Parts: sequence; structure tokens; C-alpha cells
Amino acid sequence: MHLLKPFSFSKRFPETEVVGSAFAGKQDHLIPLSFGFPAPESLPVDKMTAATEAAMITQGRQALAYSGGTGPKNIINWIKERSKLREIEATEKEIIVTAGSSQAIDLITRTLTDPGDELWVEAPTFFGALKTFRLAETKLFSFPIDENGLRVDLVEQELIERAINNLPLPKLMYVIPNYQNPGGVNLSIERRKRLAELAYEYNFFIIEDDAYVELSFDKSYTPAIYSFGPDRVVYLSTFSKIIAPGLRLGWAIGLKEVIEKMQILKTDGFTSVYVQEVTKNLLEQIDMDEQINNLNTIYLSRKNAMVSAIKQYFGEEVSFHEPHGGFFLWLTFPEHIDTSEFVDAAMIAGVSYIAGKHFFLQNEGYNHMRLCFTFCKEDIIQEAIKRLANTYYEHVNRNQMIEEVN
Repeated sequence: MHLLKPFSFSKRFPETEVVGSAFAGKQDHLIPLSFGFPAPESLPVDKMTAATEAAMITQGRQALAYSGGTGPKNIINWIKERSKLREIEATEKEIIVTAGSSQAIDLITRTLTDPGDELWVEAPTFFGALKTFRLAETKLFSFPIDENGLRVDLVEQELIERAINNLPLPKLMYVIPNYQNPGGVNLSIERRKRLAELAYEYNFFIIEDDAYVELSFDKSYTPAIYSFGPDRVVYLSTFSKIIAPGLRLGWAIGLKEVIEKMQILKTDGFTSVYVQEVTKNLLEQIDMDEQINNLNTIYLSRKNAMVSAIKQYFGEEVSFHEPHGGFFLWLTFPEHIDTSEFVDAAMIAGVSYIAGKHFFLQNEGYNHMRLCFTFCKEDIIQEAIKRLANTYYEHVNRNQMIEEVN
């Protein structure tokens, strides 16, 4: 038997807490309100089965080869046409299909930054993106959001001060403009225009992560930031929220030279050409507008159920912005509350959530919590919020008793 010596792993691993699985422990009684899963009944299983069969019958040998059959080209064309709804005009060479939008974030970051470069984000923001940025060894700086999205005025103020004092400027700014994850807010059109102008003026790129754009309960859509600054914006979206996350298909749209460099870094070559073939067949079978309307009907009802239950069981104890689309609801508790302190107790009670601290760079956001309203049915959501409220008040009462004893 060999005696194992200590081994030094790569220094690129960030010293951040890993956010666990929504189904950690696999308790039968657990109601997951944590991770952003779609409604199971919304997944087009029957049509996907037919699309898979068609892929084998019509393009089998080609679809199973490295370069694929007709699927990849057709997917690019679909993305190009669908993007026009966001006022995005792009050529085939300005589009790259990726293994989900998370891969696109990674490729863009490694294409446009070097270790130590400034990368600016919203606060709060998607913790998966923060992990990618930390692995890329960028220097992160954050700006708050309000009911109209990113505080672009504060971004502009920081840019001006840095330029005057000859301090480093950002190479990238990461923004989720529609139904922001986790805040649920939308970036106003005025702020979109101004942010694009600033990108040109101070020569940085914007990553526009638009995963939730189709999930608009009132069917209102604002032009993409990309439409105001196509030479300084890389636009991302995904099939995960409108068809199925298991496809792992997303895309990026940007300058031809940016997309070419992303392709060089994309060591897996073409993104699953077989899955693209199946997805192409599915897109030919379904009416996408009908599919999205169905999703929005389901998700609006579940969002309303969550809002109603929160008001019933929490009353004035919490506040939140009520989103008009997307997947998430962002709760704000009294300032002295740390939602990470009762995550385990909530799991024991049978409900999961994500504590607010995971969505921030610094030691902040402790009195927040993100809840997903899309996965569970209305009656289950009602029960989950009841359990969560009971857990919360037990935590508060326990802390008060401890303080009284001390």
C-alpha cells in the first residue's frame, strides 16, 4: 500500500461556500423552493420523444457524427429570427450555440478578460455567474439594484471617478435585464440606453444574460441592451426556460471577432449536434408562442399563490418586489435577521430556499431569501410557505429567549 502524500490542487478554486442541491438529503417530504426548476408538466415529453425518433430516422448517421446534420444550422437560423423580437439583428457568424448559457458566460469571461481585470456586477446577482467570474480570477465590484434594475447612475459615477483618478476601468459588466435573478426586477429602457452609451464611452463590454425574457406575464417586452450597443454587448439566452433545462442549449450573440475567439476557447467543438437535431425537430412541431403562453399561465398562477401565502403567513414581517415574470421572488426580512441561520431547520421542516448571502460579493444580503415559484403546484406552495413561516418564527422566538437569558 502506497502512502499518499499531500497534493496541491489548482489555486483557481475560489474560497466560496458551495450552494447545495435543492433535493439535498432526498427527503420525501421536502418541498423545493430553492433552485430554478420548471414545472414538470410543462416539459414536452411526448413531442420530445417524436422529435428524437425523427432525428434518428431522418438524420441518424449525420446527427451522430462530429459535425451533425441539419440541426445546428437550423438552430442558428431560429435564434436569428427569434432575436428580432428583442430588436436584435445578427448574422450567422455573430451567433454561437453553447452548452447552456452558463458555458456562454464562461467563454465570454475568458475571451474578454485576463486574471486581475475588473468585472462589475449587480448586487444581488446570479451566484453561478459569480462562481465563473471568481474562477477566471477577475476583480469583482458590485452595484445595487432597485425597482428599475441596476443603478446605472452609480455605475456612471464610479466610471467618472476612476477615469479622473486614473484607476482601473471595467473590462466587463454582467447584467440580467429581465426578471433579474434573484431580484425579479426589470432594467428600465432609459437605463438600458445609458448603460450601452457608457460601454462605448469607457470601452467595456456588457454581458446581457436574458434567460427569462420570454416569461413575461403581461406580455410586455423591452428592447435588449444589445439593440442600443451591438458593438459592446454580448447577448445570451437559452432554451432551458422555454423548453427544458436538460437540453443544455443556450446561445450568445456578439461581434464576429468576439464569437470567433469564443469558438477557439470552446474546447468541446460543436455543442451536442445530436441534441441540436432533436431540438430542431421539436421546434418544427410546436407553436412557440403557444408554448410560452402556456408556461406564463402556469407560472403566473403559481407566483400569485406564493404572494398570497406570504401575505397570509408572514404579514408585514417581510417585503418584496412582486415580479411580472421569471422564476423567482426575493424576500427581505428585518435587518437583524440572517436567513442562512435557519436553512437547516427549514429543510427538516420540509422546505428549501436559498439564503440571500449567496447572491452578493461581500458580507451582505443576510436578511434576504430567494424562493422559486415555478416548480411546485399552488397547494404545495401554500404548504411550503406555511412551513417556512413556522420555521422562521420559531427561529426568532428561540433567539429572543436566548437574549433574555443572557
